[in-house]
Amino acid sequence: MGCCNSQTRGCFNIESEETNTINSCQAKSINKLNVHDWLEELHAANTSLELVEVRFKNTRKAFYNNVNGLHLEQGDVIAVEASPGHDIGVVSLTGPLVKEQIKKSGVRETEFKKIYRKAKPLDIEKWESAVALENKTMLRSRVLARELGLNMKIGDVEYQGDRTKAVFYYIADERVDFRQLIKNLADEFKIRIEMRQIGARQEAGRIGGIGSCGRELCCSGWMSTFSSVSTTAARDQEMSLNPQKLAGQCGKLKCCLNFEVDVYKDAKKAFPNTRIILDTEDGPAYFHKSDILQGMMWYSFDKNYAVNLTPLSVDRVKEIIELNKNGKKVTHLADKVAEVIPALDFDNIVGQDSLTRFDKPKKQKSRNKKRPFNKKRRPNSNNNQARSKTNSEGAPVNQKQNSKSQGSPKQEGQKKPKFKKKPFKRKPKSTDKE
Repeated sequence: MGCCNSQTRGCFNIESEETNTINSCQAKSINKLNVHDWLEELHAANTSLELVEVRFKNTRKAFYNNVNGLHLEQGDVIAVEASPGHDIGVVSLTGPLVKEQIKKSGVRETEFKKIYRKAKPLDIEKWESAVALENKTMLRSRVLARELGLNMKIGDVEYQGDRTKAVFYYIADERVDFRQLIKNLADEFKIRIEMRQIGARQEAGRIGGIGSCGRELCCSGWMSTFSSVSTTAARDQEMSLNPQKLAGQCGKLKCCLNFEVDVYKDAKKAFPNTRIILDTEDGPAYFHKSDILQGMMWYSFDKNYAVNLTPLSVDRVKEIIELNKNGKKVTHLADKVAEVIPALDFDNIVGQDSLTRFDKPKKQKSRNKKRPFNKKRRPNSNNNQARSKTNSEGAPVNQKQNSKSQGSPKQEGQKKPKFKKKPFKRKPKSTDKE
């Protein structure tokens, strides 16, 4: 789902001079920059609010001081102080929760910039014209960077509300000298240029895309902050440390690896130590693998190789450990009642064929098919030798030669007579006398 006004700036309300709302959006939870104000009813009567949270393009937010005591609500478009000029933003949060957001973001409580006024129609027109130039400016800046041979990628451009300044967001592996690029951009677009470097995660959140799960990327859909992801999260969930499967669109570890780590850690607390060896009458049993959510552990009598694995429940493993502490050995690793892993509830109700149906060899075609009447059998040397007979001297004689009338035998080395062409006889010319 997208926003009614813009996917990168969220929903907002525009009021005319007659205080009639022209554009309004009630789906405030669609955009990731919106914040749910659960104390809205408590501070609704307060017309003058000191601090206000304002959102801009993508994930950029800032806090401003409402020095003029304006009555602001979520979604109002306002003009705020900038350096230089002014910028246009959308109110995302008001009331006492703003201070909690300041603590969460780690912004120092110093002098905040001012809120000038609610945006006028002229301000909004200028703002919308600046937004329309962002995509063209980004494409042109990439061409200029390529001409200068700079090893950088410009991923996004954000214009200021008064169309006097633009921020270019780029990603680069090494340090880049873009002084000449700034001069070229300033000469071509006649604006102030600011270059800001971002990371791979921030770039993926700005550009967006589809993840391996088939859904929109979390960083572009609802995540506004990025937490560090390490391989310990994959180890706690017992996932294979394959970098191709663990990496996301940005090339870094997937953010969703942190979503279920706490669940796995809590479930692991009920598991015994995997280094403990189980003593049985058949010999020591060693741990090889486990299924945390299913509560199963697999043991084998071979320490190095996973051969003849026996599945055990967590309660059964704890029972064997207690018996071993008392100096007793169990006769069987598994319980008397065989522990069976529950199978998946799947039934072939549609009637699909077996997957190995194409592996069966094809039936050989019979060779004793009747040939057409007008076609003769071709001579085969092997068949002729098999059907040949011998004469009195032991030499092989063909049956076809015996069936023919005995004529003058062919002399050895004698060639067949060639076909002689008949002489061409010219017809006599007809004369007038005749």
